[in-house]
Amino acid sequence: MLRKLAALAILCLVPLSSVRAQSSVQDPVARMQQVIQSDVSNKTFMGTVLVVKDGKTLVNQGYGSADLEWNIPNTPAVKFRLGSVTKQFTAAGILLLEERGKLKVEDPIGKYLPDAPAAWQKITIYNVLTHTSGIPSFTGFPDYRSTEWKDTNPAELVARFRDKPLDFEPGSKFNYSNSGYVLLGYLIEKVSGQTYGDFLQQNIFTPLGMADTGIDSNAAILPQRAQGYSPSALGIVHTGYISMTIPFSAGALYSTTGDLLKWEQGLFGGKILTPASLTRMTAPFKENYAFGLVVSTQDGHKRITHGGGIEGFNTSLNFYPDDKLVVIVLGNLNGGAPDQIANALGKVALGQPVILTSERKEVTVAPTLLADYVGTYRLTPTIDYVVTLKDGHLMSRLGTQPELPLFAESETKFFLKIVDAQVEFFRDPATHAVTRLTLYQNGTSHEAKKQ
Repeated sequence: MLRKLAALAILCLVPLSSVRAQSSVQDPVARMQQVIQSDVSNKTFMGTVLVVKDGKTLVNQGYGSADLEWNIPNTPAVKFRLGSVTKQFTAAGILLLEERGKLKVEDPIGKYLPDAPAAWQKITIYNVLTHTSGIPSFTGFPDYRSTEWKDTNPAELVARFRDKPLDFEPGSKFNYSNSGYVLLGYLIEKVSGQTYGDFLQQNIFTPLGMADTGIDSNAAILPQRAQGYSPSALGIVHTGYISMTIPFSAGALYSTTGDLLKWEQGLFGGKILTPASLTRMTAPFKENYAFGLVVSTQDGHKRITHGGGIEGFNTSLNFYPDDKLVVIVLGNLNGGAPDQIANALGKVALGQPVILTSERKEVTVAPTLLADYVGTYRLTPTIDYVVTLKDGHLMSRLGTQPELPLFAESETKFFLKIVDAQVEFFRDPATHAVTRLTLYQNGTSHEAKKQ
């Protein structure tokens, strides 16, 4: 589902398996397998994993089934829908056109789209690339669910959002917009005179030898295609249907772990873009977002990453440039396991400690102390972390996500069992009142002040 593809994955509480320092130092590959198998055993992950460090392959394996009904196992050759990992290919396509003098990223997008609405006059291509255009994401519209089955074309997709009011002044804020990346694909077609798929094939896939990558189609017979699944109260079920004409340049690609390694090596090895273009592509603007990529640090190590999610599939593509490390996790069971497994594998490869949720020890905390933590904590201007006390147990809710229980490790530190995230509460030294909390997840921390 495209509307789940928020770039700030740190704010999405999803399953994660982690790593112990001693095991990762002594036998990183064995520990990596333990991390992955934890989610496989919990039936939260099916897919393929590829980890390469310093040119050496550490993991290259499939897990679970590509097709449950025929009991066909996942292997490194299986093709997965990528969801929003597609966006970096779209961004690279825009930069290729700029290198050829066909457009300039700083130009208003209306310069190349004569029928652009008046509200888009101040929107630059740069704004669209960095999700700062203010164009609302059509995957969040009330009618999205009732229309995602219908085959469409790029012009019709753009028509869905072209006349909607902007969410904010262009360049002033960040808001992840699938509409924006659909618009970029539409722009590629208008400027190049080719279809989006043909442009990528000619300029990226063929030059890099990515024979197992392309624009997905529901009608096409695609050898070794994984079926997509979702968890439910009845167990694992077939996912809902989406016409692959809908995600378009925001999320319609399929690929394999091997082909995505070729992409990482080609993009960061200078085979696609000039050094100047690559520098621009990887320079974040707001919320660590660059051009189709999130650029940040994980426990002090620079990481260039993006995840994807679409019906039946979740994906995570990660590159640590200073460590020459690539971690790719493709899953055909909806949920956060691929992104979270990738984070944990990155830590193992870098010799960093993480603790499996099953290894955390729960302690008892007095109810009077628990009551002090109840309240609303402002994580971002639009997202609150709400803590309540029910039947003597702390419960937490992030934004509009489901309420989840917190378990105490100490009087101030708590963890979640369903997901790998931790919460620490802090008091004012003078008044002793609880004033803030810190949410730890994915190797980063986010502070939230009590309202």
